Amino acid sequence: MNHKGWKRLLLAAASVTLTMLAVSYIWLHSAHSQLNDTSDKKILIGISQPDLNEPRQVVMNNEIRKEAAKYKNVRLIFTDAAENSDKQAQDVERLMKYGIDLLVISLNDSEKLTPIVAKVYQTTPVIVLGRGVSGYDYSLFIGPDNNSIGKMSGKLAASLLSDSGGGVVEIQGLAGSPSLTETSNGFYDEVKRDLQLSVIKTVAGDWQRDKAQDEISQLLPHYPNVRLIFAHSDAMALGAYYAVQSLGLKGVHILGIDGLDTVNGGFELVKKGILSGTVTSPTGGKEAIQYAIEILGHEKVLPKKIILRSHLITQENAEQMLVETERQQAGDEVQKQPAHPIRLGVAVVGSESSWRNANTDSITQAAEQDSNIKLIMQNAEGSQSRQIQIIRDFIQQKVDAIAFSPIVETGWDEVLTEAKQAGIPVLLSDRTVKVEDDSLWTTFIGSDFVEEGRRAARWLIEHETSKNGPVRIAEIQGTEGSAPAIGRMQGFKEVLQQHNSFQIVASKSGDFTYDSGKRLMEDLLKQTGTRPDVVFAHNDDMALGAISAMQAVGLKPGKDILVLSVDATKSAFQAMEAGKLNMSVECNPLLGPQIMKAVKELAEGREIPKTIITSEGIFSQEDASRIISTRKY
Repeated sequence: MNHKGWKRLLLAAASVTLTMLAVSYIWLHSAHSQLNDTSDKKILIGISQPDLNEPRQVVMNNEIRKEAAKYKNVRLIFTDAAENSDKQAQDVERLMKYGIDLLVISLNDSEKLTPIVAKVYQTTPVIVLGRGVSGYDYSLFIGPDNNSIGKMSGKLAASLLSDSGGGVVEIQGLAGSPSLTETSNGFYDEVKRDLQLSVIKTVAGDWQRDKAQDEISQLLPHYPNVRLIFAHSDAMALGAYYAVQSLGLKGVHILGIDGLDTVNGGFELVKKGILSGTVTSPTGGKEAIQYAIEILGHEKVLPKKIILRSHLITQENAEQMLVETERQQAGDEVQKQPAHPIRLGVAVVGSESSWRNANTDSITQAAEQDSNIKLIMQNAEGSQSRQIQIIRDFIQQKVDAIAFSPIVETGWDEVLTEAKQAGIPVLLSDRTVKVEDDSLWTTFIGSDFVEEGRRAARWLIEHETSKNGPVRIAEIQGTEGSAPAIGRMQGFKEVLQQHNSFQIVASKSGDFTYDSGKRLMEDLLKQTGTRPDVVFAHNDDMALGAISAMQAVGLKPGKDILVLSVDATKSAFQAMEAGKLNMSVECNPLLGPQIMKAVKELAEGREIPKTIITSEGIFSQEDASRIISTRKY
């Protein structure tokens, strides 16, 4: 047996031993608990890992143990799949038989493990870490912004090769992982801007250092113009380095992802000059336990996705970033309390819809319930220029934080730069901005607009099966250039493009108001020779306006024309009860508690997630009577 064969055998034996040791109850106590936890109920959390030997998983487990030690009633049980997805599915089945209260799972192969995650979610809360699954069948996803990581890596690649140019090789992880596609897309978006750069080859490293080394060793002799290798993990980047060294090549930059502060982790590899850079990819281990406690405690307002912030590590800033990381970890242990009430400036869009009114009320009520927050709220009345002036007023007042819902995506660079220079964190609520520098804002709290569009399209495809021939769809968009309008349109079209029988025959922009929906529908019914089979409105108010226009010409909305919308407000439920609206995708406006939580954590010196996506559902006529009494907006 050769050297590699013995190595694999020893690793397999070690993995089996670790599995046997791991599948035992681990009681975690803390003599100096920071929590006033008086509950006697024991909580058992199952942790399903793809590989307990991978450096990233080791760091994740250490974070999980450390955070769980703060709770005297928490037990953990770990399993190790030894890089075998079939075994990981079996591990999850076994954890369920042990009677776990919640499953935390880190995936190696998202495609293969999506079914088992969805199965568990039917009866037990599930937190997915790192690499996402398809669909929404889980309690909470915690992971990095893979697209942003790819973009940061692409920008660094362009900077490193700005003078010489050259070929780029990409080493991807395991095929089929959503994170792989997101990371690659972000990287390509940046690299393709530079005409001197080209990705000449992509290879699969399956997250393994040895495989990455073998692939690069075989590839480089055939591509002498390669000047940079971008690997989707630091382990694979190290394998690429060994390959480059063995071939005696010079001047090849190597980039990785993970940025772990461990032996042969990203920090060390960059400091030693082995890597030219890496991007941190937080494991989410600490946050998994924090949210597990909230989920099991039936916290009323919980997110669906938490996207953690990543940082670029280069040889120029490695030492500084390491100090900042250690400071942040120390801050997590002892939070500083603000010396005075937190002054929060909020610039609301206006009152164009019932959703917006509910959103404003949620922010106001959440602030009123917290004596540590002083709310200063102003209404932009639908004007971007007024909203910009309000933000400038907040900067002059030297508030502690600013929150606002951008009326449109663009045009914010200047005022957000002013806020950053003043040291005031900016929280985006409900809508995002498109700026060159993402560090101009601190976090986004709101919905996944693209997914809302996808959900509407999936429902339509599933339910509109009786019509022979093409299904004609009219789309009533929201405010042109706004994040909800852009995202919902993108997601809706993305799904429909896979089904030729569904055709968008008209798409017009409104402004999220009842009147605009009515006017656009009136125009549509006058101008088109054949009326649409379906109307997809980007919010309930426009859908209700469109329904009114249909009724005025003798049509029966919900029957003659299917009507789909987004928001799921109480007025939408009333329309569904009456059979006039067929379905509405929920867009939760109750963001106040999440905003206040984020503001307080910032004041305590914590680094908060980059993105907090709210938990939302999808409702149809069949649900309306049963659920309408529970709606708060």
